[in-house]
Parts: sequence; C-alpha cells; structure tokens
Amino acid sequence: MLALLCGGQGTLSDKVFDLVAHQAAAEPVFAAATACLGEDPRKLVRTQGSDELSANHVSQILTVTSALAIHGCIADLLTGQTAVTGYSVGEMAAWSIAGIWTAEEALRLTDVRAQLMDRVAGPGGRLGYVRGLDQAALEPLLEAYRCKIAIRNPDRLVVIGGSEQDVIDLCQEAVRRGAVRSGLLAVKIASHTSRLARACKPLQEALDASRYAPIASGRILLAGGDGERILSASDATVKLACQVAQFIDWEATLEALAELGTTRVLDLGPGHALAEMMQAFRPELRCYAADGFRTIEGLRHWVASE
Repeated sequence: MLALLCGGQGTLSDKVFDLVAHQAAAEPVFAAATACLGEDPRKLVRTQGSDELSANHVSQILTVTSALAIHGCIADLLTGQTAVTGYSVGEMAAWSIAGIWTAEEALRLTDVRAQLMDRVAGPGGRLGYVRGLDQAALEPLLEAYRCKIAIRNPDRLVVIGGSEQDVIDLCQEAVRRGAVRSGLLAVKIASHTSRLARACKPLQEALDASRYAPIASGRILLAGGDGERILSASDATVKLACQVAQFIDWEATLEALAELGTTRVLDLGPGHALAEMMQAFRPELRCYAADGFRTIEGLRHWVASE
C-alpha cells in the first residue's frame, strides 16, 4: 500500500513549485492559494526573501499549497487503497487528500488556522530541534529554559518550542550536554505548545462549520499527532483544532503507517525530510520524495508502478 505524507513548515525554496508550476491539474490549487495570499504563490516564492516566506501565515499556506498541487497531478493514479497523514500543518492537506475538503476549502481553513495562531501566540515564539539526547537528559533542560517538546520524531530527534531566546539557549546547552546537533527551525511561532491554547476553540468552530464530505473510498486517514485512524471529520475536528497547541508524536504516526501494511511512501513535501525520516525508521520500505523527481512524468510513473 502507498502512503502519502504531507510535510510541515520549514525552509521554503524558490523552486518549491517547479515540478508542477505549469501543470493544468495544479491550477485550481494555485488559484485557491492566490485568493488567500493576494498573489500567485509561484511568483511569491521567487520575489520574496526567506524572512517573508517563513512568516507563519505565508509559510502555512505555501506548505499546504505545495502538497495539494502535487497531489492534484497524481490523484487520477491513486486507484488503490492509499493512506495519508500530515506533519503539523500538513494535516490540513491530508484531510483534503482524504476527500474531506476540496483544495479550496483546505486552504481557506489553513488561512484561518494561521491567523488564529498569530493572534494568540504573540511575538517572540520559535521552534528549534535537538537530536541525540534521551528524555532523561532533555527534561531538566526543558524545565530550566521554559520550553516544551512540540514534536517527537524517530532517532531521538525532538522539536522544541518556547520564546526564541529560550530555545536558542536550550539548543546551545543541549550540545554541551552531548546532543549530536541542535538549532533553530524556520518556524517563528511556538506551535504545538500551550502558548497556542487559545486558538483551539475558535479553530474547532471554524472546522465544524466547514464544508466537508465523508472520507473517500480507498483512503485511510491517520491523525498526524498520534497515528489514530480518523473515520469521520465530525468526530475529529476537536483533535485537529487542538493539534496547534498539543504535542505531536510523529514516531507513533510512522509506526501506525507501518502497521497498516504500507510498502511505499511518497513525501509530498515541501522538501524531503519526511521521506528520509521514514526510510531511516523503516529501511524495508520504498520511500521517495516528490521533489526528488525531475519531471512530473517521472513522478507519475513511480506512483503507477507497484
């Protein structure tokens, strides 16, 4: 079975849309993103600098646009059972790919999500990462520097959230304590921590009021936060809304995908971090990232192959 992974916020390249920029199947996605951004995302990534592209609102919309545009170009090939899940804001794209929302509705709700998060977070938040420390070594650092674990990934890689200076200080101390690597991420908001708690209720209300459909036949949707299977949107809007302020166990989600019988994984991006993570976690699986293909024909050939 093929599993599709929708990536979260990160560093966005000016080439992020190159694979599908001129594909007719992606045009509705770009049109919907343009309505949210006020500018065509294909132009935006080439004319704005890294600071502008990493702003929370812009970054979330571009991230979801990337996954949905690529999906639009392979959707006709997904005739068999297909699993889908998303990492952080990528879960908004995953719900659309599962058939719950149109791409337009998913992007509209991503816009709402980002604006709510910005409104309640206040200035100065940041995400960072620490690789190579076990929980016992990390816990006292989290307490000392007033930070929280935002995401747990395989191979002792955790994302931490807090005020920017506290995250910087924790990352520096983590290296002194034996971490293999640590540093800041491009995400300038402390997502998946209690700093965003006030966004949960209004986001849930927006999700509940959205135009949604049943999960499509042949799609298996897993919650990105813990790998739990989602059977209907109406039963899961609370969980999706609260995801912005709660810890994500991505390792558990990858384990759940493997337990479903996944044999192939396609990272829809942006980037290729999720494909690399899954390949290291489950080396027996065939894991590829969409941005590793030079042409849409090459990607479609791989998706169609068994």
